[in-house]
Amino acid sequence: MAADRRGDPPERHVCRRRGLTLSRAFFIPDGLAFAATELTRGPWDPGSQHAGPPAALLARAIERCEPRGAAQVARVTVEILRPVPIAPLKATASVLRPGRSVELLEGSLTLASDGSELMRATAWRLRTTELDLPAPPAEPSDPPPPGPERGESPPFFPTGADVGYHTAMDYRFVRGAFLEPGPATAWLRMRQPLVAGEEPTPLQRVMVAADSGNGVSAALDWRRFAFINTDLTVHLARPAAGEWVGLDAVTTPLPSGVGLTDTALWDEGGRIGRAAQTLLVAPR
Repeated sequence: MAADRRGDPPERHVCRRRGLTLSRAFFIPDGLAFAATELTRGPWDPGSQHAGPPAALLARAIERCEPRGAAQVARVTVEILRPVPIAPLKATASVLRPGRSVELLEGSLTLASDGSELMRATAWRLRTTELDLPAPPAEPSDPPPPGPERGESPPFFPTGADVGYHTAMDYRFVRGAFLEPGPATAWLRMRQPLVAGEEPTPLQRVMVAADSGNGVSAALDWRRFAFINTDLTVHLARPAAGEWVGLDAVTTPLPSGVGLTDTALWDEGGRIGRAAQTLLVAPR
């Protein structure tokens, strides 16, 4: 593959921030695999990915599995079987339970080098149609959150890494902040595509962002505790519209060392769904 006109190799783009050259996507196609870039780096281990990008890569495989018109992925559950290294990955999917109106799909994310499974997913894909129904009920009694244009970008907690998921995403907090423990409402937007050369789909945008619920609403001091999710479940009533995904999140850690994050999902047009994460809480 030819380098671009500035001499950068094809897997890099020319956007430089604070003296750094950043990858142009979370993943770069590499034959049948996808090479993870430094933009996938998570907050807990400099050699491991944030779970959002690989969860979205699994969702991409599910969307592309025997695609059909007039259908929507309405629920995705991702099981995080082990930390996902910043390395080439393979994502595959198949139809587990076919049907004309309802299908159950499964996906698997594996390490390209040895085939070890890192993540597993199941998803319900439902047919969509036009029904003569009354107008949808009003939003819940709480008013919709202010839009991203009203938000602020507070500092991210120190990770020891200059580049990672935290630099690959735009954050706009309208309630709370990374360094303010407690419930928070934040809007997230991808700065780069999930896969180089592809426009992210609405489902991919949601999956990349939704795994940040426990981060934006951290209830404990990041310096003293880790609160790592073992899974991510996303329910979607409709596809997200636009680039911004809103997270209205609450994290509840318990003295047992188990926790839960509950996140209402929004786009700028209204409520789109909900996400949940089971947390392992432990001292650092």
